Amino acid sequence: MPTTPEAVPSRGEDRERQVQTIFSEIAPRYDLLNHVLSMNIDRAWRRRAVDTLGWTDRPAGTYLDACAGTFDLGLELARRGDFKGRVVASDFARPMLVAGRSKLDGAAVAPVCGDSLRLPFPDDTFDGATVGFGVRNLSDLDAGFCEFHRVLKPGARLVVLEFTVPPNPIVRAGYMLYFTRILPIIGRIVSGHPWAYTYLPESVKEFPGPQELADKLEGAGFAEAGWSLVTFGIAAIHWARKA
Repeated sequence: MPTTPEAVPSRGEDRERQVQTIFSEIAPRYDLLNHVLSMNIDRAWRRRAVDTLGWTDRPAGTYLDACAGTFDLGLELARRGDFKGRVVASDFARPMLVAGRSKLDGAAVAPVCGDSLRLPFPDDTFDGATVGFGVRNLSDLDAGFCEFHRVLKPGARLVVLEFTVPPNPIVRAGYMLYFTRILPIIGRIVSGHPWAYTYLPESVKEFPGPQELADKLEGAGFAEAGWSLVTFGIAAIHWARKA
């Protein structure tokens, strides 16, 4: 049975432990809930994120999908018709990788159980990297961006797909009503987890906005940081290049 925390994950090692617990415990229903709760819009977001990666410049390259979960974003890249490379899919919650394993079906995706704050790869390894709905859960966002910068080759691009708070006040009001009132109830019923889908809206509310995130990327050594809002601003695709 899922464990009940003393509080919503806070900071540092305690947050890291609790977030790992969340995703380990909801792994069996993670895909179903993702698609139901987003009304399948998340599939289009992932397509746009991969389009933003610029992988066609290095179609035979090696790409990192960090915080990979059940491989949806990594598979979006690996199954592109002209892609001839390999995706290394890293996540620190092993049950998520296990839950997604049946979807791989011969795709060029290599699962690795690894922490995005301590990636088990040498410097300058990857031709590009993606993170889908993962950086929000890092206990130290700045350290995570530094790690992504370290493992990318010079000139390689990082693309981050993440929820954000819509700038339009009318959209924001409806979004927060859904996120704070409806989503936790559906998530609790379907997943059986007592608090995971209460944590989700809280983590979005406290997450940096697009400009602050761009500043953090540049602070980690990236250049040309930018973003594009999608679906009325409820999510954003961020990008930056290792100089």
